[in-house]
Amino acid sequence: MNRDWLVTAFFFALLLVLLYGAFLILSPFLKALTWAAILAVLFYPAYAWLFRLLKGKATLAALTIIVLITLVIVLPGIQIVGFLSEEVVELVKSVAALVNGEGIETWKQNPWIQQLLRWWGVLGMGLAELKLEIDWKKVVVQGAQVSSGAVVSQVKGAAQNLFLFVGNILLVLFTLFFFLRDGASFCYRLRRLLPMDPEHQERLFTNIVNAVTAVVHGCLVVAMVQGFLAGLAYWVLGVPYAIVWGVATAFFALLPVGGSTLVTMPAAIYLFLQGDIVRGVLMVIWALGVVGAVDNVLKPIFIGTRLKLPMLFLFFGILGGLAVFGALGLILGPVLLALLAALLDLYMEEYGSEPAMESKP
Repeated sequence: MNRDWLVTAFFFALLLVLLYGAFLILSPFLKALTWAAILAVLFYPAYAWLFRLLKGKATLAALTIIVLITLVIVLPGIQIVGFLSEEVVELVKSVAALVNGEGIETWKQNPWIQQLLRWWGVLGMGLAELKLEIDWKKVVVQGAQVSSGAVVSQVKGAAQNLFLFVGNILLVLFTLFFFLRDGASFCYRLRRLLPMDPEHQERLFTNIVNAVTAVVHGCLVVAMVQGFLAGLAYWVLGVPYAIVWGVATAFFALLPVGGSTLVTMPAAIYLFLQGDIVRGVLMVIWALGVVGAVDNVLKPIFIGTRLKLPMLFLFFGILGGLAVFGALGLILGPVLLALLAALLDLYMEEYGSEPAMESKP
């Protein structure tokens, strides 16, 4: 008995040491592996269809998916990133020139601006009475210079790290190829390690697939649709740098608080300050009635029906995921909470106590 205990203890101790060593080896590539796993879940139905079409040629089917992803998503995406970098630099220069006074005189002729300046003067007198002498113009100029400098440095940093960015993409695609080709056998081996009956194993892996697809469709796809619709409105209504603001709207749409309105409403205010009330009103109507409605209609359909996670937990899952994992947390945060809910359901089914029956007289 003692010998059996010693063998078991040695086995699990050695297993923990080896698992820790494997974690250290793979830790530099965890983000790439995670993105590859997420993409494998998303594209596996297409791979399975090609696998059947090609009569069981797994390598050819996986390679075809990788080539299509490269041609349809990766190469156009790199070109769009380069174009957006140039647009952001021009936008920062325009904002800096405006704040430094090169375009302020034109704006001062606008009746809306004149009214705001009168209100500003009243506010300035009130602050003077309170002996709060603040050079607001200096504060605004310094803030704009700092923010514009930060944006430019990020753009330059992205350009300098282009080789690393491309290398990470190649690593993800390389890993995705093997996940697609060998993913079914790998998942089968992983399922056999779980101390559950086959029915619960199947439910757990189904929840993983549903959680990933629900979050991607409910968050990323909806955000891209909102960014496209907002960018279309910016272009039609004459908002400068419409593509840049459309991409910014898509990113802000991922946030559970504010969302797309954090960009669309300032765009509407810009149109009002330009003196074009009609276009400003149209922007507000489009932002709230169309762009905002997309979020309110599609997200519950994609997330509520598949993820089965309360909106409160989804809210904290996205915010917490962003804080812990960065951009990857947009997906991992809600997925981890959904898996936790699924495991708790399994626990309640297996080990939850039956409700006490009331005794009848």
